[in-house]
Amino acid sequence: MKQDIRKYNPTQLTDWFKQNGEQAFRAKQVHEWLWKKSARSFGEMSNLALPLREKLDTHFAINSLSVATEQRSNDGTIKSSFKLYDGNLVEGVLIPALRTDDQDRMTACVSSQVGCSLTCKFCATGYMDRKRNLDAAEIYDQVVEIDRQAKTTFNAPLTNIVYMGMGEPLLNYKNVIESVDRITSPDGLGMSPKRLTISTAGIAKMIKQLGDDQVKTNLALSLHAANDVKRDQIMPINESNSLDNLADALHYFYRKTGTRVTFEYIVFYNFNDTLQDAKELYEFTKRVPAKINIIEYNPIAEANFKNTDPQTLDKFAGFLDSRGITVNIRRSRGKDIDAACGQLAGKEKTQPA
Repeated sequence: MKQDIRKYNPTQLTDWFKQNGEQAFRAKQVHEWLWKKSARSFGEMSNLALPLREKLDTHFAINSLSVATEQRSNDGTIKSSFKLYDGNLVEGVLIPALRTDDQDRMTACVSSQVGCSLTCKFCATGYMDRKRNLDAAEIYDQVVEIDRQAKTTFNAPLTNIVYMGMGEPLLNYKNVIESVDRITSPDGLGMSPKRLTISTAGIAKMIKQLGDDQVKTNLALSLHAANDVKRDQIMPINESNSLDNLADALHYFYRKTGTRVTFEYIVFYNFNDTLQDAKELYEFTKRVPAKINIIEYNPIAEANFKNTDPQTLDKFAGFLDSRGITVNIRRSRGKDIDAACGQLAGKEKTQPA
């Protein structure tokens, strides 16, 4: 089986060219085709001689993904099922926020794993087995495809990327960070790292690693409860990554990077929606400089959770706002096509490669 050329770093690629009697500068040209121009085949590399393109095609593959299915919501959201080179499927979403000031916000929600191992009780992906991690190129390819959708459908490029799709990004740390580099590098897609957000269910050790590595992206914690008893019930990862440990890790990340964290908080009916819950959340924000995104819950067949009622939600958010906490209420997008937060599950049957 031919090796994916995108697993070669620039030094390895240059060495291969030298060892195979080719001029070293050709490696830089190929690298640009792969990561700046997003080439899907060696035939596209028009500034390389045909014999060299044929030699590359003999030795290497470009294991790009393809769009298996595409669904469009009434609100403009587009959910795609992406087929990987081995037949596995992951889902990604384009979330447009159309405005009248010509500053349209186009957000890509991308996956980092096939399935997930964390079993969060409210998330459809949590009811799937984790089959494997995505490599950096497969994450990068999702961004390229969703950017194409944005430009084709809305005549606007992507403005933001969130690692909030299928999987836990910090359990695929190496590939996620490499994908960030490919997306933000001047030799890649050239996006600002501040346009990227890595969302985690809470892996304290790896949050500290983000700080040590001076990762410049934004960081979001899927919190959903600010006491350990409730969080244990809905997020089993909390049993080994308690709120105390997470607070220490998040504060460490903030000290190292200066980046304020975002807490993602789904307000479930009759579970975590009382004023006492809001008080606990407020107390937790004292430990880590943060803003809060309150997210509308999107029901899934596997769980019995419901979204709280509007009046309770307003009281909850109002309590935090009155104490100087930055609070944003995120309304669901793409619910009619199961593209909203927590609904990605790769329901299409995996296809053979």
